[in-house]
Amino acid sequence: MQNFVLYNPTKIIFGTDTVGEIGPETAALGRKILLVYGQGSIRRNGVYEQVLASLAAAGLEISEHGGVVSNPLLSHVRAGIELAKKKQVEAVVAVGGGSVIDSAKAIAAGALVEHDVWQFFKAKKSIRKTLPLTCVLTLAAAGSEMNGGMVLTNDETRHKFGVGNRLLCPRVSILDPTLTFTVPPDYTAYGAVDAIAHILEFYFTTRDPATPVQDRFMEGLVINIMASCEQVLANPSDYQGRADLMWAATLALNGWTAAGLGMVGFPMHMIEHSLSALYNIAHGAGLSIVMPAWMRRQARLRPGKFSQFGQRVFNLAGSEESCAMAGIKCLEEWFARVNSPTSLSQVGISAADIPVIAENALALARIWRLNGYGKEVIMDILARASA
Repeated sequence: MQNFVLYNPTKIIFGTDTVGEIGPETAALGRKILLVYGQGSIRRNGVYEQVLASLAAAGLEISEHGGVVSNPLLSHVRAGIELAKKKQVEAVVAVGGGSVIDSAKAIAAGALVEHDVWQFFKAKKSIRKTLPLTCVLTLAAAGSEMNGGMVLTNDETRHKFGVGNRLLCPRVSILDPTLTFTVPPDYTAYGAVDAIAHILEFYFTTRDPATPVQDRFMEGLVINIMASCEQVLANPSDYQGRADLMWAATLALNGWTAAGLGMVGFPMHMIEHSLSALYNIAHGAGLSIVMPAWMRRQARLRPGKFSQFGQRVFNLAGSEESCAMAGIKCLEEWFARVNSPTSLSQVGISAADIPVIAENALALARIWRLNGYGKEVIMDILARASA
């Protein structure tokens, strides 16, 4: 285990009938607020009215910025920053999933600087202060409700970049599993895939050979995410399943899984970001395509950890190589079972596009300092995902 500092300032309020806490929690941070949300689902399921009532009862002055899309766009964030500056907002409230929360984080950071917010994502400028952020989570997936990361797509350059800073951590996040009862099956599955990918990025990229506590923790999260996802796909209103899935997805990327692992990377996300930037496919759908392909390539180089994954998560037995490859196959079959795609062809992406995708991915590989991922390596991984 490596030296580490674990810092997470986010207050979590978890459980049923907790949405009403958003007003008083936000009022402690500011009076003029910007309410950020998506394209209308919170209006249809009644969450919008609950949030608005709580904010109004707390005496807050509300400006609204709806319309966040599932792969959030820089242009929409820029408009939100302009509105936040015009209204002189003192806090930001996000109601939605990871895309909404990431957009709100970017607005919270961009509202306090004169330069363009994209400079943060290109690693040209550092985040030194942000407006305080509170959240009401409506989708179990990204973990953005309890971490300092954010991802945006530049709709001009078609690059999807991510950046992290501890100042981006929400001050308060409300997690009511009942708000996810109406999430459709495809996005329920995509959210579970995203959470699994967050865990496996850490699990497979650490170079420390002795991480037994973190290994068991991450393996347990993967097992629970798969089980709870299956539960709620069978019964969307299964509270226990929704609660387990929501909390496991939060734990997947709140700093705990990576503690003590030393240097890790996010190569699967790096490659997938180009898929969703160029083709606007759901992030989780892209990850279920990239993940098995990346794992098969890496397992040839370092089979031990992949064999352990197969043995512990899927109860496999056999040689190191056979367990490694069988474990990857089991995971891929689970993706297929929850109707998440496992090849580029399933989402209409031609193998002829692989060079263009790889070229796009190189920009983020450089920013994230993934030095082992040149164009040929990325193309090789994508070729494995093209069948």
